[in-house]
Amino acid sequence: MKSLVIIFRHAPLGTTSTREGLDFAMLSASFEQQVSIVFTNEAVLHLLAGQAPEQAGSKDYVSAFKALSLYDIDTVLVCAESMTTLGLQADELSISATIVAPQAITDALQAADEVLVF
Repeated sequence: MKSLVIIFRHAPLGTTSTREGLDFAMLSASFEQQVSIVFTNEAVLHLLAGQAPEQAGSKDYVSAFKALSLYDIDTVLVCAESMTTLGLQADELSISATIVAPQAITDALQAADEVLVF
């Protein structure tokens, strides 16, 4: 089984890259790839509860984050430094995720067969 890490780096608004990356993650997982997801930089804002992307003219893909476990995507890492920089706390996240130091993210990337950045 091939391991794949998908990194999200961009803020929720102004781009469709996160929605596309999420679609790619679920598609890959459905073909029995081992998929892990990493949120870093402004992408951690995607995980905040109470978002309404449709108000900004975007499709509601945020609710799809809650379906990751249905696709056996159990490894969701969030950069602790990004959380601190943005003044966020773990209890503000809308899904279950592991908040890790940048070194843990580096280790996950090195262990992966493929890494994609969205």
